[in-house]
Amino acid sequence: MLASYFIHFANYNIWANNKIYSACGNLSEQAYLKARPSFFGSIHKTLNHILVADMIWMERFLSEAGAPKMLDAILFEDFNGLNDARQQHDEKILDFAISLTDRQLSEILEYSDVNGIPHDVPLSICLGHFFNHQTHHRGQVHGMLSSEAESPPALDLIYYTLEKLEGKNG
Repeated sequence: MLASYFIHFANYNIWANNKIYSACGNLSEQAYLKARPSFFGSIHKTLNHILVADMIWMERFLSEAGAPKMLDAILFEDFNGLNDARQQHDEKILDFAISLTDRQLSEILEYSDVNGIPHDVPLSICLGHFFNHQTHHRGQVHGMLSSEAESPPALDLIYYTLEKLEGKNG
C-alpha cells in the first residue's frame, strides 16, 4: 500500500468536513443541538465524537498523550469552537499523512483501546479504520441533516476525487 493513498484520504477528510460543517453551520442552534434518534443523540454530539475518536487515534499514531478517554466526550459546547478545533485537527491529520512512508504502513501499531485492552495491528489497517470511521459518522450527520430543510451536500469520495482530477474548485 502506498502512503500517498492516505494523503488522498486526509485531503478528502478536510474536503468532506468542510462541506458537512458548512451545512451544519446553516442550521439554527435549536436544529443543530436537537435530540435525534442516532447513536450519539444529536448532530453536535456526533461531530464531537468524530473529533474525539480522531484525537484518540492520532495520540496512538504519534505516541502522544492528552486525548479524551471517553468516546462520547463533549469537547466543545458550541458549533464555532468545535468547527475551529476540527479545522486545526484536520491539518494535523494531513501533516501526519504526508509524513508517512510506505515502509511504515506495514509496521505494527501497538496500542490499547479505550477499555485498556492491548492490540497489535498493522498501521495501514488502523489508518483505513481511522478514515472509514470518519466517513461512517459523517454519514450519520448527513442523515440527520436530511431531516431538516438543509439539503445535505454530496460527500462521496469519488466526487472529491473527480474534483481533484478535473481541477474543479467545488
